[in-house]
Amino acid sequence: MYAEPFSPHHRPHFHAHYQDAVAVYGLDPVELMAGSLPLRQRRLVEAWCELHRDELMQDWQLLQSGRHPQPIAPLQ
Repeated sequence: MYAEPFSPHHRPHFHAHYQDAVAVYGLDPVELMAGSLPLRQRRLVEAWCELHRDELMQDWQLLQSGRHPQPIAPLQ
């Protein structure tokens, strides 16, 4: 996620990076909005997002208000 408090996005989302690939995922519903990842990494990111959706939404709200997001545990 990136903070842009003076030009808020219309939809909560985050950016996932893997090697040279970048994908943008919407949070509600969890879906690929742009870009791409290899299939295995895409499935891992989607599973992680489902498990941490509430935390991601809280971080989205923090960023939109100009505050720092809280760390979220990686998929294990």
